[in-house]
Amino acid sequence: MKIAREIGDRRGEGNALGNLGNAYAALGETKRAIEFYEQRLKIAQEIGDRQGESNACWNYGLALEKLAEFGRAAELMQVTVDYEKYIDHPDAEKDAARVEEVKKKAKL
Repeated sequence: MKIAREIGDRRGEGNALGNLGNAYAALGETKRAIEFYEQRLKIAQEIGDRQGESNACWNYGLALEKLAEFGRAAELMQVTVDYEKYIDHPDAEKDAARVEEVKKKAKL
């Protein structure tokens, strides 16, 4: 990540941040993972990286779901579903069903 920053590779920096978030999530450090997902999302939005934004939103949403922040989790995960539908991704319907499950939890 440091090298990516030094050479101005914003996409590389964003990818590294997302990977760090995934590593912290795997370790069970959800709040720390969210910090990296937020940074990843910001960079993706700044550079117009729709796929990166989609990935960041899904991972961020999964992390928020673990913290029982279902409303915000569903909003973020919906960004991914919208992107997947736009590009005709084969997982769009499966992921849409997952978002609906999260939305139901938000109404509890």
